[in-house]
Amino acid sequence: MQEQYTTIARAGVHETEINRSRFLCALAPAATEQEAQEFVARVRKEHPTAGHNCFAYVIGADASVQKASDDGEPGGTAGVPMLQMLTRREMRYVVAVVTRYFGGVKLGAGGLIRAYGGVVGEALDAVGSLTRQRFRLATVTVDHQRAGKLENDLRATGRAVREVRYAEAVTIALGLPAAEVDAFRAWLADTTAGTAVLDLGGEAYVDT
Repeated sequence: MQEQYTTIARAGVHETEINRSRFLCALAPAATEQEAQEFVARVRKEHPTAGHNCFAYVIGADASVQKASDDGEPGGTAGVPMLQMLTRREMRYVVAVVTRYFGGVKLGAGGLIRAYGGVVGEALDAVGSLTRQRFRLATVTVDHQRAGKLENDLRATGRAVREVRYAEAVTIALGLPAAEVDAFRAWLADTTAGTAVLDLGGEAYVDT
């Protein structure tokens, strides 16, 4: 399982004009292949008069699902360069749709490849990226007397504190890098004189 992956920071649309043809690249995060396909369908519906709505997407932290479509452009001149741009930038869980409105000037195969790959690269620059790290989800239960100092210590040491709940005891939900669980357990016992309880949950990717 991948320790981390990069994805887009937000959805967005970037437009450029090349030899009178308009190229609009719509980017969106997609957690599943179905979400990616639904986004493609939505963009196509928004641009019914466009000559082409080409797409590419990469799903999975390990890029296990990759698909691309030229949507009527000459084979290999649209979807493939779009997909190559996404994989070259090591983007994951992302879908790109490039809508082309033909301007009357043919670009040729090389021109199309540069245009479709280039507009995806420009769109990626425009929306920005973020890194998600694989964490083990954990909950620390501690008494009220030690809770405040423990929370401060956790934040001071860069731990990913997700939530703090106050009841009879205080529970602090956080994410731990999988490789640091044993070291954290020892640190927690030392910091709280063995009074805190650590419960480990599943794994998730968390923004870093």
